[in-house]
Amino acid sequence: MVGNSGRPRGAVAYDIRTLLQALAAGITRLDKSLSPSDTLQRLRQHEYTLSDSIYIFHFLLASFWLAMMPGYPIKLAIPLIFGTLLLIPLTSQFFLPAIPVLAWVLTFYASRFIPVEWRPDISVSLLPTLESVLYGANISDVLTRFTHPVLDIVAWIPYGVAHFTIPFVVAAFLWLFRTKEALQLWARTFGYMNLIGVIIQILIPCAAPWYELIHGLTPANYSMKGSPGGLARIDSLFHSHGYTVAFSNAPVVFGAFPSLHAGHATLEALFVSHFFPQMTRFMWCYAGVLYWATMYLTHHYLIDVVGGACLATASFYFFLPDELKGAGASAPPGSLSGRAPRNKYEQYDLETPRYPRGGARGMMADAADFELSDPSDQESDGEEMDITYRSPRPEAPTPVSAVPLVRQQDSRGAAKGHRHTASIASLIRGDERAPDEGWSPRAAAFVVPPQMTKNDSPPK
Repeated sequence: MVGNSGRPRGAVAYDIRTLLQALAAGITRLDKSLSPSDTLQRLRQHEYTLSDSIYIFHFLLASFWLAMMPGYPIKLAIPLIFGTLLLIPLTSQFFLPAIPVLAWVLTFYASRFIPVEWRPDISVSLLPTLESVLYGANISDVLTRFTHPVLDIVAWIPYGVAHFTIPFVVAAFLWLFRTKEALQLWARTFGYMNLIGVIIQILIPCAAPWYELIHGLTPANYSMKGSPGGLARIDSLFHSHGYTVAFSNAPVVFGAFPSLHAGHATLEALFVSHFFPQMTRFMWCYAGVLYWATMYLTHHYLIDVVGGACLATASFYFFLPDELKGAGASAPPGSLSGRAPRNKYEQYDLETPRYPRGGARGMMADAADFELSDPSDQESDGEEMDITYRSPRPEAPTPVSAVPLVRQQDSRGAAKGHRHTASIASLIRGDERAPDEGWSPRAAAFVVPPQMTKNDSPPK
């Protein structure tokens, strides 16, 4: 049965079942310990490397922003709560890899407390001038000349909704269907890309297109409030003030360059294309629509979009390790610790089936092919072999005792069998059995005895 969407009706149930199985397996992989002594024990056993010095940078950065923030001594609760979360194994497995993301959030929020005399001058004409020089016209201005409620909705969905939700969706799918290293790579790359972007916005403050529409090219100052730009039409459409309030109180008002909206979309498209290639075209289509939405809603110039996309691309390839390239990109959870991916087709040396484009299996197609249980509880690859009978003398008749072990194939499956199978002698492992265990050593070859006829007499 096929539904209105063109997919088999059972495909949705299959995807839901696969997702629930992966969720159950992901929960079992979590460290559920609540004892800080376990974390302290791991710290004592940890072999420190030069890369660990990055935590010194995070400590100094957090100290700087906490010193800037008002509210002493209440603000001291922030490091105390965070330190407690790092000591508990159940929470530290989430918050330790998320330190770059939290550093970005703290930097973005606390930047409002930088004294005005420390801040650089705001550039109003730099971005429109560069856009006209590089592209021959003010592209963002061209895109905002015609507006329509339908276009407003199309632009609002990726810019005002998906931008805040898709990072969590990408993280969830990496946790469920890829290795722990892939999820940590996402947190590290996403966090540092945003941190670098916000620092650039603080050091090189530039006005967005909405400022040019409201104030022209008159000088700007830090006492000015932000504007929702084209999102004000969304507030009017839904009779709300959410975006107006949010952008009016934004910590970084003059942070047009680089566009972190474009950076997010580019990084999400790169990660999904790398780890879930089935969804490549969909994610890049989303990124393209968001690029347009940033300019249509008067929040960024084209050069801002290009800068954000370049920052995301550079961050992705800078942090991408070799073990997550090639086959490592599709490795299931827990398979990079010296163990190859345990795909059921690879285990039994079967040809991987090819599904048509747009088939029912979608993003979770390859995830269902892997074992979702803890790989530490599984046996090694060498102990799992096919037990199909294979005679050393193909021309000889099959003995009666081996009939249950012979693979039965119909005319449809004859062309899709194993490329090769293990013999029953290999499964028995005669070389490893001692005679006193009831096994005789495996000979170099064995010969199937000829079948007896009615005229033959049994041996005496």
